[in-house]
Amino acid sequence: MSRPVRVLRPLVALLVLLALMAAGHAFLWHLMAERLQDGFDQWAQARRAQGWRVEYGAPQRGGWPLSATLRLPDFRLQGAALGLPGGMEWQSPALVLQVSLPWLDALRIEPRGPQRLRLGTLELPFAADRITGRLPLQSGVPPRGGELEAERLRLGLPFRREGLEIRHLQGSLATRSTAIEGENAVTVGARAEDITLPPPQPGEVWPLGPAIAEAGLQAALTGPLPGTRQPPAQRAAAWRDAGGVLELRDVTLRWGQLAASAAATMALDEQLQPMGAGTLRLSGAEEAVAAMSAAGVIQPSVAQLAQSVVRLLARSPAPGEAAQVELPVTLEDRRLSLARLPVTRLPPLAWPTGADPAGTRRP
Repeated sequence: MSRPVRVLRPLVALLVLLALMAAGHAFLWHLMAERLQDGFDQWAQARRAQGWRVEYGAPQRGGWPLSATLRLPDFRLQGAALGLPGGMEWQSPALVLQVSLPWLDALRIEPRGPQRLRLGTLELPFAADRITGRLPLQSGVPPRGGELEAERLRLGLPFRREGLEIRHLQGSLATRSTAIEGENAVTVGARAEDITLPPPQPGEVWPLGPAIAEAGLQAALTGPLPGTRQPPAQRAAAWRDAGGVLELRDVTLRWGQLAASAAATMALDEQLQPMGAGTLRLSGAEEAVAAMSAAGVIQPSVAQLAQSVVRLLARSPAPGEAAQVELPVTLEDRRLSLARLPVTRLPPLAWPTGADPAGTRRP
């Protein structure tokens, strides 16, 4: 056998192998694009069967070779949610669904362009340089949570020409439908960094400055959650009677010289009003009081008294660390008290007593 033939055979075998691998990859991509389309179609059909309105333009597949994507132009989702009068509505110029090959362990959701969100009568338009949602995928099991991340989120506010801007936002949600008393049924986490507040309106002032460095929340709803077919008031009563509790595990705020953190345990009383107790920790409180006094938010005499109390209660957690004030917080009969001193009385929480509407439809 001649030498050229001996060299050519391995080359041909390699080319055949590469062709088979390319064909296999193309088949896998086509299969995942089909499954992505089918999965979304099933989700949309289920929402419509529940009375929701799901609309979008002609789906467009793409992403080859590293991912399978489904682009849904002019996406619109509308229906009943959280007992809100008029429900909710979300509109996006384009919604992109993506799974990455070969892992196929998560579904990425990217709304693109200026977004419109309506919650009841509240309009909240928003846009971002990037918004990404992530849902874990497991065969035969619907997602029970997910993650959200946004960069340079611009959020419109009611009755204002300008909204606020968040440089970086992270959020997470996990649910467990089989939770019993004392177990987490819903776990929520959120963290926002570098929040730029809108310019103050006439007669308004931001006493601690126009920027919030950080705000965060870690919370869990425990206990069995009742079915969604009951009216909200009945669901709330059933959750309370089953031992349901809202745990605010870590609420944080860094605004100007003030750093605050809080933790509390909340529940519902006999009138389905929030009640609970917790602890509030403050550092930089004396400087924050001085800033609020200078801005005219509180009177100088009140500021002097507050600063005296802060100096009296302040303790240093460790040598060299900033002094910190720790105060007990209680909420009972809608009265919010700080260190046993009444601060304010909250308005009553009104629960809708009728069944949730099947959905909001427009002619």
